[in-house]
Amino acid sequence: MPQARDAAGIREIFTRFQAAVPEPKGELEHVNPFTLLVAVVLSAQATDAGVNRATRGLFALADTPEKMLALGEDRVRDLIRTIGLFRTKARNVIALSERLIAEHGGQVPASREALETLPGVGRKTANVVLNMAFGAITHAVDTHVFRIANRLRIAPGKTVLAVELGLEKAIPEAFGRHAHHWLILHGRYTCKALRPECGRCLLADLCDSPDKRAA
Repeated sequence: MPQARDAAGIREIFTRFQAAVPEPKGELEHVNPFTLLVAVVLSAQATDAGVNRATRGLFALADTPEKMLALGEDRVRDLIRTIGLFRTKARNVIALSERLIAEHGGQVPASREALETLPGVGRKTANVVLNMAFGAITHAVDTHVFRIANRLRIAPGKTVLAVELGLEKAIPEAFGRHAHHWLILHGRYTCKALRPECGRCLLADLCDSPDKRAA
């Protein structure tokens, strides 16, 4: 396991991210915390673009738990059929809508513990919702964040949880709100898994990863 980068190096990385994209945004389309929650649940093992194509029709019909429940599992399943695992996900969307109505007055709760009790919601999903809907400083670790945290030695770790906890300690609070979006976007569009585009990377001079490619 490589040694974590020093604090000054980590600050420089996020200073550059901030200068390049001051207000990064998640790419899942949503109109309120509920539709965000549903979109993130649907995004497991699917691309954001694919989820957006399916949810435009779904959210036009149902943008609250009550409307989603009224739509019914069969209709939800038909609307999200293009997404992987759509049968299980449709069942979870209906079940979490029922739970929100029964236990939370139809509102998305703003605590990790409550979110993780909802069907289809794990730690990563809860982190995304807490960050994007409620402005909490959380670090949702997907494959991109995991890769970048290790390649750039921001928070080296062998597990998702180890990387998440490492990011919590390593990232200065001033960058915390947007950190996971910067990392996701960097991993998705520049520091790709198989062919990182090092020649156009704003961090190339800071990177000593064995995956680094000659410009």
